[in-house]
Amino acid sequence: MLTSAATQARKTKGRNRSRRGFLWEMRRHHALYAMMLPGLLAFFVINYIPMGGIVIAFQDYNPVKGLFGSEWNGFENFRFFFASNSAANVTINTICYNLAFMVLGIGLGMFSAILISQLRAKRAAAFYKSVIFLPYLISWVVAAYLLFAILSVDKGILNRALEEWFGVPPVQWYSVPDYWYVILPIAYVWKNAGYFAVIFYAGITGISMDLYEAAEVDGAGKLRQMISITIPSLLPLVLTLFLLQAGKIFFAAFGDWGLFYNLPMQSGILYTATDVIDTYVYNSLRKMNDFGMSTAVGLYQSVVGCALVLVSNWAVRRFDRESAIF
Repeated sequence: MLTSAATQARKTKGRNRSRRGFLWEMRRHHALYAMMLPGLLAFFVINYIPMGGIVIAFQDYNPVKGLFGSEWNGFENFRFFFASNSAANVTINTICYNLAFMVLGIGLGMFSAILISQLRAKRAAAFYKSVIFLPYLISWVVAAYLLFAILSVDKGILNRALEEWFGVPPVQWYSVPDYWYVILPIAYVWKNAGYFAVIFYAGITGISMDLYEAAEVDGAGKLRQMISITIPSLLPLVLTLFLLQAGKIFFAAFGDWGLFYNLPMQSGILYTATDVIDTYVYNSLRKMNDFGMSTAVGLYQSVVGCALVLVSNWAVRRFDRESAIF
């Protein structure tokens, strides 16, 4: 009787609390909500107010007439984009490159973190972490000139080495699009693998040493410990990073826009291999001054990106419910 009465009292208290609603919670935790207010306002101003410009995608936008004076043209901007030869090319490039970046970045980052964690000397581990993380701090503009110094036809380090050591004539790296299907993933891994490695290294330090000691008692070597303990323990972190990257898979290199714009030196002959949705939108706005089509392509990019987040979260939720975002 007492147990049932206590249970009923808790249920009644819970219902009363739920009826009090959000305003009661704000009054109770007003200090916390006050601390959140500046960030929420900035997020609203930066991310939500500009969404009103989506209507430009359905207009024949004229900067002189403005947002409310321009004529409506329905889905003409979308029709023009999808009817062009560039639509399929930039979409396929964006998806394929970012899938490769996701696999290579997360995979090599985890592999590097595991190797560094095996170092016994803490100073050596700190040194290698700093070395592989350093490229992440380098701008793509600087990286573009470093790459040009390597691939330049006249004085490039790689061309000179090929010519002197193997007798190979200079390679026109900036004139053949096929080369860039390999160059861009290598450049992305060089710059971002260290970032993922630091994240995974932090995850490895959180694994209990008792698991490794128990594995050593059972006769497990380093490879078996990595397969049976380290990788399964890092799996929730892998899923979290996968979800974070999946939301940006329809954007140029997860925000590394300069990878596709600066590294190829804006060479038009390389567009078949280096042009993605972000660079296409920018070039459309800069060269053709077409606000409507640029906005339409950006809206298409955002809608598909949102759909990919929902699908990825659904897939992760079926695999590991606790690793899902929602």
